[in-house]
Amino acid sequence: MSLADVLEPLQRPLFTLLDTPISWTEVLGFGSGALCVWLVARQHLANWPVGIANNLFFVLLFTQAGLYADAGLQIVFIALAAYGWWTWTHGGGPGSAEALPVRRTTRTEWTWLLAAGAVGTLALTLLLDRATDSTDPFWDALTTGLSLMATYGQCRKRLESWWLWIAADVVYVPLYAHKGLYLTSLLYVGFMALCAAGLRGWSRDLAAARRPLEATA
Repeated sequence: MSLADVLEPLQRPLFTLLDTPISWTEVLGFGSGALCVWLVARQHLANWPVGIANNLFFVLLFTQAGLYADAGLQIVFIALAAYGWWTWTHGGGPGSAEALPVRRTTRTEWTWLLAAGAVGTLALTLLLDRATDSTDPFWDALTTGLSLMATYGQCRKRLESWWLWIAADVVYVPLYAHKGLYLTSLLYVGFMALCAAGLRGWSRDLAAARRPLEATA
């Protein structure tokens, strides 16, 4: 039995939305993605394995849709998930057993994140335009750059990672609708609401952590 035979049931339509068949892959990606973001907002460690499952579903979905940068991005996400899983349980330091606290992104981090995001978006746009049949090379590359920046911040529990996710979602929603991935587009509308909730929750935790320090200052 080949890999294609194993994956074929996931590609079968489950129902139709706006005259577009919705596959098992998209439904499972929808469910695991929503659960993952909810767990991240609650700072629950289980977000990492759930997120890895979500990445695997989206590899298949985005490859079928011709969004190759987004498909490749899922592989990077899996590697980052392993890193994030470790930092969340070890406080980001060797031998540490403390949970990683929420912090703000430093000016130095912003400098290299924005530079890497801009260079990466430009390079990926050119690659997708010249080496693939991608129908939306710039938007595919832009969402990839924003998502990688946001994922780094999430791994390090940087508060501003939620703003980067919201910026990416603003582009993802019309992009996926344009590609006929209506359920996934709807999922990213929900992601924006969950990101706003996560931003509020992490902001409260950051403020609570600062109060004892301010009281002793």
